[in-house]
Amino acid sequence: MKEKTIDYVLRATWMAVSKMYNEEAGKAGSTMATGFALLSIDPEKGTPSTSLGPKMGMEATSLSRMLKTMEAKGLIERKKNPNDGRSVLIYLTKFGLEMRDFSKGVVLRFDEAVKENVSEQDLKTFTEVANTITDLIANKKIYNQEIALKNK
Repeated sequence: MKEKTIDYVLRATWMAVSKMYNEEAGKAGSTMATGFALLSIDPEKGTPSTSLGPKMGMEATSLSRMLKTMEAKGLIERKKNPNDGRSVLIYLTKFGLEMRDFSKGVVLRFDEAVKENVSEQDLKTFTEVANTITDLIANKKIYNQEIALKNK
């Protein structure tokens, strides 16, 4: 492409961030997805397994596979929800809490580095643009059937 599209910039940026996080997580024998899961689990109250998928944007089968791996590595434990026997709460183990702190440090260091190199105004604009894109998608303002018919 002669000129980069917004989509290209978003994908290329996210792929670079994802690769960087996976490289850092790999140093601790982990992955970016596992780190994200650790950060998504409430360290004190635990988190219902059913709320993790939507929180992380993962399908149930992928999440289930990842939770099994995390449990096998000793990062999490599953317990019946005392308020609802049908559901399961995911809790971090001591090792899980340590790895959560590692993951949190990786994310905070990334934020620091960006803030050291990008002005506060540019970051504010970036956040506004990202929120607008998310809103356009969430509210189906891009590929809305009515809009498509009007433009024919």
